[in-house]
Amino acid sequence: MGFYRKIRQLEKEIEGDHAVVVSNETPDGGISGRTANVPKAIAARMVVEGKARLATPEESAQHHAETARAIEAGRKRELLGRAQVRLLSDGDIEALRGALKPAKNS
Repeated sequence: MGFYRKIRQLEKEIEGDHAVVVSNETPDGGISGRTANVPKAIAARMVVEGKARLATPEESAQHHAETARAIEAGRKRELLGRAQVRLLSDGDIEALRGALKPAKNS
């Protein structure tokens, strides 16, 4: 079976529009064990080229969980960067102090 035929066949077998792949070590510096969510056409090509393999359901679930945690951490950092500071004048501070003092019962 030809190279492109293998790619098309594997692409048909992959469910959904995307797939999680796990990288293989390659002579050009590819690091083994890295996961990525890629379009199924790219996943099929990477597998046929020997650069990656399709992730197991467990590896895929772990990848999606780690991605969700990273996105949430990024959102929290963004919100912390939006912290608002308001400067109060001396008059504002005195007004607040006056409002917070308990009223004396005479």
